[in-house]
Amino acid sequence: MGSLQTIHCGAHAAAVEAALARLDAQQFMKRLWTSDASLWSAEPATQSLISQRLGWLTIPRVMAKETDALRRFAEDIRDGGFTHVFLLGMGGSGLFSEVCRHTFGIAAAHPDLVVLDTTDPTAIREQRRRCPLERLLVIVSSKSGSTSETSALSKYFYEALKSVSGHPGAHCLAITDAGTPLEAQAKAWRFRRVFVHGPGSGAEVGGRFSALTAFGLVPAALMGVDTAVLLRRAEDMFSRCGPDAPIPDNPAAQLGAVLGALAPRGFDKLTLVCAPALASVGTWIEQLIAESLGKGGRGIAPICAEPLREPAAYASDRVFVELQLASRLDGAMDRQIRALEQAAHPVVRIRWDDPYDLGGEVARWCLATAAAGALLRVNPFDEPNVKESKDRTKALLEQRAREGRFRDEEEPLFSDAELAVYGTTAGLSAPASLTQCLSEFFKRLRPSDYIALLSFLPRTLALDRITAALRERLARETGHATMLGFGPRYLHSTGQLYKGGPDAGIFLLFSADEPEDLPIPGEPFTFGVLKQAQALGDFQAMRQRGRRILRVHLHGRLDRALERLSGALGNAL
Repeated sequence: MGSLQTIHCGAHAAAVEAALARLDAQQFMKRLWTSDASLWSAEPATQSLISQRLGWLTIPRVMAKETDALRRFAEDIRDGGFTHVFLLGMGGSGLFSEVCRHTFGIAAAHPDLVVLDTTDPTAIREQRRRCPLERLLVIVSSKSGSTSETSALSKYFYEALKSVSGHPGAHCLAITDAGTPLEAQAKAWRFRRVFVHGPGSGAEVGGRFSALTAFGLVPAALMGVDTAVLLRRAEDMFSRCGPDAPIPDNPAAQLGAVLGALAPRGFDKLTLVCAPALASVGTWIEQLIAESLGKGGRGIAPICAEPLREPAAYASDRVFVELQLASRLDGAMDRQIRALEQAAHPVVRIRWDDPYDLGGEVARWCLATAAAGALLRVNPFDEPNVKESKDRTKALLEQRAREGRFRDEEEPLFSDAELAVYGTTAGLSAPASLTQCLSEFFKRLRPSDYIALLSFLPRTLALDRITAALRERLARETGHATMLGFGPRYLHSTGQLYKGGPDAGIFLLFSADEPEDLPIPGEPFTFGVLKQAQALGDFQAMRQRGRRILRVHLHGRLDRALERLSGALGNAL
C-alpha cells in the first residue's frame, strides 16, 4: 500500500537525471537525515537557524505516542456537547486542518470544523451566525503566539462567548510553542486545554512544515480522522525516502529534482491539478512551495485551482503535477493530463490509494521542497519578506490612530463614484480612463510572467464568483499563468514569493469600502480597518520592492463595480 508517482519529462529528462546525480553526489539524503544545515547555507549563523527548523523529519514518531491521548481528547469534546469548532489560525497553523476537513469530511457525531484565517467582517459574521455559541469550541492556533489576525479573532470570540457562559475559557483551547504570549493568555483566560510544543516535541518545526504536529493533528482528531493511520502513512513515506534509499528510487528526491532542475530552465510555474476530492491539498502545497522557495530573487510560482486548458494554450513554462485517488479516478482529468504529456509538457502524476495517503504526501512534499531548495541554492526554512507587510500594517494602524484616517500617499491614476486606481503604469502620469489605466498596465506584462489577483474584498459568494471568473478570463485571453489570493490569507503564503521571489509577475490588488464593520474588543480599530491596513500595507511593500502592481479600490455596489472592472479589463486586453 502506498501512493504511486510517475514522472514524464520528455526532452528535459536529462536535466532531471543530472539533478538527481547532484543530489546523489552530495549525499543529500544522508546529510538531510543528520540535520546537516550546510546543504542550504555556508554561513554559520544561518546554519544555526536552519538546524532549529528540521524537527519535521522526526515528528511523526514523537506524535505517534500521542494518538491515544488525542482520540480521548476528541471524545471528551464530543461528550461535552460541542457541535462546532472554529480554528483561528493563519498559514501553517490552519491550512492543514482545512485540507483534512475537505479530504476526510467530518466523521459521524463529530463537531463540524471551520478554519477562520481572515480579518474580513463579512466572513467572520457569517460564520458566527451559522453555529450556536453555547456549542462552539474555539481553537486559537499560532506558533509564535503573537499573530495579529489570530489575536484579534481570539478577543472577538472570547468576548462573544461571555454571552453564553460564565467561563468562556472552557470553550477555548490553544496550540502554540512554549513561552509564547498565547500560552500566557490561555492560562490567564483559563482555557480548557493548551497544547504546547517544546524542545523535541514540535518547537523545532516551522509553521508550514507543521502539519503532523499538534497544529494539524489536534483539529484532525476532533473531526474524527484516525491520526495514528495518518502518521503511519507519513512514516512509510519517510522510510521510502530514508538516508539509505537509492536516490533514483526516492520519490521525494525525484520530485525535488524535477522542481529544482526545471525551474532554472524556465519551467518555473508548478501547476497543481487536483481531483475534486483532493482539491484542498493544492492550497497546502501552494503555501509550502511559495513560502519555502520564493526568496533571494529566486522562486517557483505554484499555480493552484486554475482550470485546465488545451495543451497548445500553455507556454513552455509549466511543470504539471496531477493528484488523484486511484480508486476514484477522474477520467476527464486523466485524459487531459495524458494530452499534456503527449504535447511534451513535463508532468508528474501522483495516485493515492485512499485519503490517508495524505500523511505520506505531506512527507513527500516536505522532503522534495528541501531537495529543491538545495538545488536552487535557496534556504527553505525562513520567510524573510513576510514581515514587510506586517510592519507596514502596524505603521498604518498607528498613523490612523493619530490622524483618524489612512493618509493617501498619492493621487489615483483614475477615480469616479465606483472605483479608484492607484499605482504606476508605463505611459500614464495623469488620471485617465479605467480602460487606459489597465491597457497601459498590461503593456508591462512580459512573456514569462504570471498574473496574480489579490483580493481584500468582502468574502461573499457573488464577489468570489466574479473574481474567479476574472481570473479565468485573464488566463484564457492572455495565455499566462494566473494566481488568485485572498487577503490576509495569502500574506502568510504566496506573499513571500511575491515580494522575495523574482520579478516575474504583475499584480492587481482589490480593496473596498467595508459595507458592515465589526469591532475588535480592546482594540482602537475594527476588523475592517485592520483589513484595510493589511491591503494598503502589502500594496506599499510590493511597490517598495519595485513590483508591477495596481490597487483598485471599489465603492458602493461592489458587485457592479467589480463587473465594470472586468468589462474594462476585457476591453484593455
